[in-house]
Amino acid sequence: MGANLSGSGGGKYQVEANATINVTPFVDVMLVLLIIFMVAAPMAAVTVKVNLPPSTAKETKNPPKPVTISLQSNGRIFVQDAPSDLATLGDDIRARIGKNHDTVRTRIFIRGDKDVTYGDFMGVMNMLQDNGFYSVALVGEDKK
Repeated sequence: MGANLSGSGGGKYQVEANATINVTPFVDVMLVLLIIFMVAAPMAAVTVKVNLPPSTAKETKNPPKPVTISLQSNGRIFVQDAPSDLATLGDDIRARIGKNHDTVRTRIFIRGDKDVTYGDFMGVMNMLQDNGFYSVALVGEDKK
């Protein structure tokens, strides 16, 4: 198959069509991508195998604001910035979130000093569960 650029008669400007594909750049790009994915895939994989069920939760438009509980090394407990104690912790959190919010959906963040005893921490966790607060997250310091 050919193309004729100079009109009839041929001559020095007759060009033949190149029907072959140069695959060298394609192979180079594919090999680079293969190496990138081979290096990145083990970093993104979780090694613990869990058979997760599908989620049926609906997306909330206005989720409740989180409540932060702070535990100091001396055993003092704070809800947001207000002091509290273990006996009144559930009532203090309910007063903070208001009457219109669901206790199950309210997110509780716990900030604990690294010197807090395990017993004090578990006392707070048990008190939260006894009062119906199940959405609890632990806050740690980001090291950059």
